[in-house]
Amino acid sequence: MSKPWIFVSPANRGIGAALTRHLLRTTTLPIIATSRSTSPSETKKALLADLSLPSSSSSSPSSSGPDRLTVLPLDVTSEPSIERASDAAAALFPPDKGQWHMHLGFALPGVLTPERSPRQVEYDAALETLKVNTLGPLMLMKWFADRFLPRKGTELLLPSSPPSSSPAHELLTLPPHATWTTLSARLSSIADNTLGGWYSYRASKAGVNQLTKTLDLHLERQRNAMALAYHPGTVQTDFTREFWTHVPKEQLFGVEYGVERLVDVVVAQAKLETHRGKCWDWKGEEVLP
Repeated sequence: MSKPWIFVSPANRGIGAALTRHLLRTTTLPIIATSRSTSPSETKKALLADLSLPSSSSSSPSSSGPDRLTVLPLDVTSEPSIERASDAAAALFPPDKGQWHMHLGFALPGVLTPERSPRQVEYDAALETLKVNTLGPLMLMKWFADRFLPRKGTELLLPSSPPSSSPAHELLTLPPHATWTTLSARLSSIADNTLGGWYSYRASKAGVNQLTKTLDLHLERQRNAMALAYHPGTVQTDFTREFWTHVPKEQLFGVEYGVERLVDVVVAQAKLETHRGKCWDWKGEEVLP
């Protein structure tokens, strides 16, 4: 029986940090989170700050209290950095012995330079956008999705009704399959591109959707897992701060609400038969290619 764990990268700020805290509150699973810009100890301290954790009946020390959370250094623009983090994860949760599998994986890296005309595109900035937004998730797929998602035939040990020490903890019911989620954007859609602009960002996120579909075809053949992409809308993080005044209030989401919608769409709602390989938005509607 293979036990589940969760992966979130990066998790030192924004959606990744809020998602990690949400999953710590709503599951009893061990979580590996990553950070590039702050030390693992500082990131872990911030993620656990003032957080009430549900209890676990697991006998594994990695599933109890703050020890459930492991923070690893990882830079998505450096494959050796990703490989080292992958090896550290394998040491904690060996995939080759059939005892552990990654049940939920979230690849969330993103940068944005809003070019409104071709003349505003700068090569180095565009290259960095593609490295972080497209090649970063691809390398995470290589070293985490392909290494740790459960193979077909693996018997998954999933808590049907996880224990909780407090009624304040409404715990998440895990799907019967593993899921790999990569953060995309509505701007990835060619069909929906009616305004133009944002050249490198649009291209990088369109690439994310292509990679997601390609990975999902691989998973469909070999794994008890699926891949999908997700558009969170405009969530109030540092990433979107300069655009808040341009977004209608009803379309500007607090980070907690944004994370709740993410988890509801990609974990609670997503089904193998209907959702795999596609990009979905915060409303649970497909974002067309």
